[in-house]
Formats: sequence, structure tokens, C-alpha cells
Amino acid sequence: MSEEKAILTIGDKQIELPVYTGTEGERAVDISKLYEEHGLMTFDPSLANTGLCRSTITFIDGEQGILRYRGIPLEEFANSKPNFIEVAWLLIFGTLPKEQEILDFRQMLTERALLHEGIRQHIELMPQGAPPMAILSAGINKMVCYYKRFLTLDDDDQFADAAAQLISQIRTIAAHSYRRSQGLPVMYPDPAMRYCANFLHMMFSLPYRQYEVAPEIEDAMNLLLILHADHEQNCSTATVRVVGSAQANLFASCASGVSALWGPLHGGANVKVMEMLESIYQGGLSPEECLEAAKDKANPFKLFGFGHRVYKNYDPRAKILKDSCDRVFAILKQKDPLLDVARKLEELALKDQYFIDRKLYPNVDFYSGILLRAIGIPTNMFTVLFAIGRLPGWIAHWKEQHDNPTRRIIRPRQLYVGNNQSHYVPVEER
Repeated sequence: MSEEKAILTIGDKQIELPVYTGTEGERAVDISKLYEEHGLMTFDPSLANTGLCRSTITFIDGEQGILRYRGIPLEEFANSKPNFIEVAWLLIFGTLPKEQEILDFRQMLTERALLHEGIRQHIELMPQGAPPMAILSAGINKMVCYYKRFLTLDDDDQFADAAAQLISQIRTIAAHSYRRSQGLPVMYPDPAMRYCANFLHMMFSLPYRQYEVAPEIEDAMNLLLILHADHEQNCSTATVRVVGSAQANLFASCASGVSALWGPLHGGANVKVMEMLESIYQGGLSPEECLEAAKDKANPFKLFGFGHRVYKNYDPRAKILKDSCDRVFAILKQKDPLLDVARKLEELALKDQYFIDRKLYPNVDFYSGILLRAIGIPTNMFTVLFAIGRLPGWIAHWKEQHDNPTRRIIRPRQLYVGNNQSHYVPVEER
């Protein structure tokens, strides 16, 4: 219980409100009874300053540029041999998995990688040019039609089974959607391959030629997914919680997360970065000219990949991705002119007082698209990869909310500014 109180003064009335403190010192004023007891609501457009829940999953300090999963700094995952499945387990179940737990979970993923034929046929019936995110969302929703045992999840074993089903098959659906868009035959998952290598196999192998996954590329893919695995109450995660609060099943809730992630202001941001870098390179603009254009309010040019809603410092994910780009291009022994443009833009921006004063630093989207392109992922699949990475976070938040005995349906209020009471007028009198 909170011992500290905040005093809200409205006219001659004073209202005491509890103040809670998180484990990292964040403080929150509890206004949950404000309307019920005093007829007042708070006004917070886009919920930028509203705590949606208590959570033990992810901590972000935007001022310091800190991101931790279950208390573990993100950099510790990048500095060790990256393993997306291990991080997925950590997020969902709360602890790093023991050796037998991770072996068992990997086996579950292997056994569940193959799509039900009904889902595969459903993908085949989609138009060839269908957006991959539309196929992904529909495919996840379609799973419940064939795996009805997951409509209710009453115990930990059943939940682990459902989580494995989702995490394994999301990559199969994603790869199938890409193959469909290219008019290529389906490549089935290979049970001998690990998670990321298997995804790349399903994307790029041909019946007459196996795609060979370099260990460094597999590591880069693991790292990319880890960096996207969770990010507190972002748009798609909050959407999963809102839908899940209505007691919607895990699959429907995660499908709603895919739809939210589809938005260009959320999961599609790295596509905008790539389009911008390409236009800079093709248009012959210098990075210096681009920064000047970005500072000119009258200029329509927009500089994507800088600044973040939460981070007022360098996004820790961007630092890690920048280093990963260097390693991957060294292994591939190739260059990407867009990476050179990006590096120069960053170098100039970090010295420019305009960007320093506004705390506009590179974010995760600034380098993720370049890394995905180096791996061979086409631009229209960028957001799909983001969804694969973010899925464990969605599952973890759905579980945390589902396990909370005091959970209630999320139902915000509004400040009505429409007409006062008016009356219906028959059409002939209007």
C-alpha cells in the first residue's frame, strides 16, 4: 500500500491521491478512483503520461538510454552469443531457462513449425500481391480455427504449448507469405535447423538448392529479433493488453498486435528510413543539405530515424545494431552506400546543436532496415520481421495481465466536446 499522498486541489476542494513508487524509482499518482468518487477524469491524449498497468517484464529509462528485460541490460544479450528463443522464454516465463527447459522448448518449436494444411491453403487463396502483414494477422487468427484447445488456457503447460505454437508458426506463416508474393514454391521447415536459420531456409531455399546460412548472419538475425522482443507499453503491446482485457484469446490478441504494428508510425518506421536514405543517395543530396532541410520548418523534407517517444538519449538498440551492421558487412565483404549515408547523417547530427538541444538521437529504426537488407530481407517484409521479434513480448504481457486476479477490462473515458442535447428532425424538414 502507498503511504505517500498527492493533494489535488479543485476550487476549494482537496483530494488525496495515493502515490506509488516502482522498483527503479518511478513515481505514479493513482487516479483510478477519481471519477468514481469525485466525478473527475484526467485528460491525457495518446496516454503519453498514463501508466496502463504494473509490470515486471521490461524497464526503460529514456533519459539514460537504458533498456532491460526482466532486469537484464540489453547489452548483455548482445555481448554474449545471441539466442532469441532463450530471451523469449525469459520474457514470457520470467527467468532465464535452465538447460532442460530450453531443450524442451526448442523441441516444442520444432514439432509445431509445420502449418496445418488449412492455414497453408488459406495463404494460397490470398491474392499474390497481398500485404505480408495482412497475411500474418489473418494467419495468426486462423490458428484458433484449427487448434481450438488454445481458446482457453487454464494451466502453465497448456500456455507453454500455445506460446510455442505461436512463436514457431509465425515464422512459417511469414516465410509462406513471402514465397507466395514471389510465385515461389513453399519450402517446409527443416527440423534439423535452429529457429532463425530455419526461417531463412524457408525464405530463400529452392527445391534444387539449399540456402546456406552463415553463422554470422544467423547471429545477426537472432540479435535483431532480441532487440525487438519487447519495449514496454508501446502501441502494439498496449493493443494486445486492451484486446486481452476483454478476455479475448491469446491468438486474437496477438493478431491485433500485428495490426497495430503495421502502422508506419510504429513497425513501419524503418521502411521510411530506407526510403529516405535511398532518396538521399539517388537524389544526390549531401547529408549536410539534408540536415539543413530537416531544420527548416518550411521545407517538406523529413528526417526519419531520429528521436523517440521515450528515449531522450541514444536508443541502446541503435548502438547495438550499428555495430552489428559493421560485422555483417565485413563478413559479406560488401558495401552498402545507404550505410555510408546513414553514418554520415549520424555523425553530423550528433555534433549539431539543433539536434542536441532537442535530444534527437538515432533510434532502432535508423539501422535495422540496413541490416535486414544486408541479410536479404526485402523491404515489404521488414515489419513482418519486427512482428516475429515482438511476439514474445506480446505473449508475456498477455500472460501477465491474464494471471492478474484483479484484472478488469480496459475502458478509457473521453472528454465530450460535441453538441449539447439536440433533437431528431424528419428528413423533409431539414
